[in-house]
Amino acid sequence: MERKIRMVGFDLDGTLLTTDKRLTEYTNEILKKAIGKGIIVLPVTGRPLSGVPKEISEFEGIRYMITSNGARVVENGKTIHENLLSVEKAQKILDIFEEYDTLQDIYYDGQGYMPRRFIERIGDYVPSPAMVQYMKSTREPIEDIRAKFDEEHRSLDKIQALFCKKEEQKEAWKRVEALKDVEVTGALDKNIEVNAGGVHKGAALLWLAKRLGICREEVMAFGDGLNDVRMLKEAGVGVAMANSIPTVLNAADMVTSSNDEEGVAKVMEKYVLNGF
Repeated sequence: MERKIRMVGFDLDGTLLTTDKRLTEYTNEILKKAIGKGIIVLPVTGRPLSGVPKEISEFEGIRYMITSNGARVVENGKTIHENLLSVEKAQKILDIFEEYDTLQDIYYDGQGYMPRRFIERIGDYVPSPAMVQYMKSTREPIEDIRAKFDEEHRSLDKIQALFCKKEEQKEAWKRVEALKDVEVTGALDKNIEVNAGGVHKGAALLWLAKRLGICREEVMAFGDGLNDVRMLKEAGVGVAMANSIPTVLNAADMVTSSNDEEGVAKVMEKYVLNGF
């Protein structure tokens, strides 16, 4: 029986975008063709709303975006669904992160905030120049993360920490998970991203699909990192990039070419535009 895909969700970094954060002409063309056929295409990213590049957020026909690992679902720039991390949980998470050599940022209303002194040091914690540039250009600089947290004193989208040492990241990961009712993941080699319990890309993507009358079997998802695993498992068709970590490859229904080889566009052209 032929399977029809009506919704396609894709991670950005390491998936839709090339390593140097570009949207290629071929990928652009395929997205336009899919939208022209009435297929819902959308980014499903760990980035905050403010971090989604304009070539995606302003792409004609892309109405929806899922950001901060599923904490926020946006339609035409307006939040239609949010699931936030409580002040109490966030306080405990920050306490843990501050015991290690980390750079932390916090996310409110689709915007990431990071102390100026941290922004200046991102390159010491993140090896990719393109990722460093992305983070520096999208974080709102503040003087002190605790002062901002106390000033806001409200639930937030997500907390992230970048670690200097892998062994410290692993130890902190276990401690944060032990808090219970939190979702712990990561997209980089030495980072930790924390959302409210039950919040992940897969849950948000299926929430939106249900809202639009699209069943799970009609949803395709693409990803490459740990924060994409649940999404690939819960979508009707989960596609891993060739550059994915092993956990993602094992979770996928199929594997496509790498992000630098336009793997998303190749699968969409073959299976979404032309059908299984």
